[in-house]
Amino acid sequence: MMNNRVLLWDGCTNVRDLGGLSTCDGRTTLWKAIVRSDSPARLTDVGWAALYAYGIRTIITLRTHGMLENELNFTPRYPDITTLQVAIEDITDTEFLHQWAASGLWSTPLYYQDALRRWPERHAAAVSAIVRAGPGGILFHCIRGTDRTGLIALLLLALAGVDPGEIVSDYELSPDPERDELLARQHSSVREVILGVLTGLDAVSYLRQGGLSQEDLAAVRKRLLG
Repeated sequence: MMNNRVLLWDGCTNVRDLGGLSTCDGRTTLWKAIVRSDSPARLTDVGWAALYAYGIRTIITLRTHGMLENELNFTPRYPDITTLQVAIEDITDTEFLHQWAASGLWSTPLYYQDALRRWPERHAAAVSAIVRAGPGGILFHCIRGTDRTGLIALLLLALAGVDPGEIVSDYELSPDPERDELLARQHSSVREVILGVLTGLDAVSYLRQGGLSQEDLAAVRKRLLG
């Protein structure tokens, strides 16, 4: 089931549906509800047609405050697709910049714990954008569809109660040999790091801390689970 979630949209290389994942209480996440990807700026006309045919009507761009990131700039080919921008990180935070960007470890999930500690409001804003999206499928993305996208996917799937092993397996579907080599140098792996993040994460409490209401959280679960 896991590999069937990978979507082939011409121009993008890291697109997949968050549907078909098992929760700890025996449910399954909905298909065509929420999709994660690399930047739609890379899509060809054929790729945009595939996105539209899949039912995507809202695109949420995950940005980093303080960075221009022209790779994230695009205009949808269809006028009824809504686009939203949310900065879930802040590169003007010099402590964060020194610890993660300067070390090269920003491209690994090792920074997730620190990001979660620093920016609950920013991450909650990304989830809030999903709550407030109109009818139709939702796509959220960054540039590669791996780091920022991976963090928000982790929060969403944890909130839905998806089995931790399936959350890890979803992250692993974004291959990155350089990331894996960096983790190996730190005597770690994607599986070890992501499971460590999930072990210490209460998604409900975290997103409530970031400003979401119980009604907001219920709405996100409804998007994911029906």
